[in-house]
Amino acid sequence: MTEADEFWNEFIEKTGRNPEDRCAGDLNFEAKGFVGDEMLTLVLSGKKTAFFTSWATYAIDQEPLPISGELYLVLDRNNHPQCVIETESVQIVPFNEVTWAMAEKEGEDENLGVWKEKKQEYLEDEGAILGFEFTPDIKLVYQTFKVVYKRT
Repeated sequence: MTEADEFWNEFIEKTGRNPEDRCAGDLNFEAKGFVGDEMLTLVLSGKKTAFFTSWATYAIDQEPLPISGELYLVLDRNNHPQCVIETESVQIVPFNEVTWAMAEKEGEDENLGVWKEKKQEYLEDEGAILGFEFTPDIKLVYQTFKVVYKRT
């Protein structure tokens, strides 16, 4: 049994969740200017309760969009499980319609202008790799989540 399997089983047992509940996947939080463990600290402290992903990445990879209630195992930069998060909501929103109230939940920036600058640069880099082009109305997948279990 892997460390991730052991952590998941501990989560199910200690939270009284249904053993039939399945993990939708694992996540490593990383962004330019932050290392994974700094992002993880934002998640564990409750400062980071949302993130954005380009809709194009789901379309290109032919992956289904996340849905409310999905559970994800969050790993640190060494791929050790640290917490489980539950998706609370998922919205498709154009980049140019993101509000500060939404962006602030990522827990990384001081204002919407800084967020837009960083996110545009990230999307341009990602698009160059995956084959899509940044436009002001590019679709983003906006996920909010809550931590439902932490490593003790």
